[in-house]
Amino acid sequence: MLERAVVAIRTDRAAALAAFNKGTNGFRDRDLYVFCNSLDGTSLAHANPAMLRGNLNELKDATGKPFGKEIMSSAKEGQITAVSYAFPRSGETQPVAKESYVTRIGDLVCGVGYYK
Repeated sequence: MLERAVVAIRTDRAAALAAFNKGTNGFRDRDLYVFCNSLDGTSLAHANPAMLRGNLNELKDATGKPFGKEIMSSAKEGQITAVSYAFPRSGETQPVAKESYVTRIGDLVCGVGYYK
């Protein structure tokens, strides 16, 4: 899904971000979804509308791990990197083990994560 998201961003950024937010065009499958942030950490695409416009750099998991900063610093253009952390499923509050695959696409950091 992340590889398709990269192609979508490079083809039409605005349409891609809209599709990621709506979960259309195959960009949401059960609890899999694409998230994207600007380089300052501002959320531009997320399955949970409450996350939009928040700053990924400020997020820590239940153990205190600053996973948002790790996602932002781990993302490299042309590479996919895995980041593990605990995060609640959409609509829930209990943190669950999660792994996200992240990459940088120009001035965006995007990822797709799955709950273990």
